[in-house]
Amino acid sequence: MKNISKKQKAIAYIITSAFCFALMNCFVRLSGDIPTVQKSFFRNFIAALAALILILRKGAGFDYKMKDMPLFIIRSVMGTLGILCNFYAVDHLNVSDASMLNKLSPFFAIIFSFIFLREKPKLVQSIGVVTAFIGSLFIIKPSMDISEFMPALVGLIGGMGAGAAYTAVRALGSRGVKGPLIVFFFSAFSCVITLPFIAFGYAPMTGIQLLFLILAGAAAAGGQFTITAAYSNAPAKEISVFDYFQVVFAAALGFFLFSQIPDIYSIIGYIIICGTAVAAFLYNGRE
Repeated sequence: MKNISKKQKAIAYIITSAFCFALMNCFVRLSGDIPTVQKSFFRNFIAALAALILILRKGAGFDYKMKDMPLFIIRSVMGTLGILCNFYAVDHLNVSDASMLNKLSPFFAIIFSFIFLREKPKLVQSIGVVTAFIGSLFIIKPSMDISEFMPALVGLIGGMGAGAAYTAVRALGSRGVKGPLIVFFFSAFSCVITLPFIAFGYAPMTGIQLLFLILAGAAAAGGQFTITAAYSNAPAKEISVFDYFQVVFAAALGFFLFSQIPDIYSIIGYIIICGTAVAAFLYNGRE
């Protein structure tokens, strides 16, 4: 184990993260007909507990500066939007389609990094954003049938929210804010925001539904901590492409658990988006 490089560790962490997030989406789907807000609350409550335990065990405390608070708020608001939209998409689309739309977040992060962090994208990155959006259209399949178009559009908005949230995470990380604190603040914030909706519109759950939501929260916590560990061991440009294993895991789990098979247009969209990610990975590796 001592001979394993930091990059190899990072790749193992990010693939583990991809599997955890694919599992999370499946558990969310298995929990059945429960309001999306309620699913989000339980997912984030478990993640908040896990982060709090980690903070207390490491004795890191809540070390941050007030000037970081706007970034915490942006990360939390946009992250909550991303989760709500992703869970809605998971409930109404193939799990693999919902996962792929959520994986547009790195391309949205490029856009938001330009807008808010003044990080000007290179021409290749700009072409990648446009190409990825074209790929997303194959998955969304714009049509006049709102029942099919709306869930896909919501999934796209979820990817946008996640991209904005990751931009804030990048900014917080550059200021030295620890990963567990970012996870805890976001998860606790999301719980507080969704709690009033649950208080006035709680949907009774069976024991198995509660179990699936607890498992979704555990999987989400595992995904968040492993992806944080991944980016702590290697730069994003060297490992981010491996995050797309989530779509492979999601497609496999969707087939075995729900008998879901993506149509030809979705598969074309997967190829375009994953191909764009691989091309960006190879291009960054030359620098």
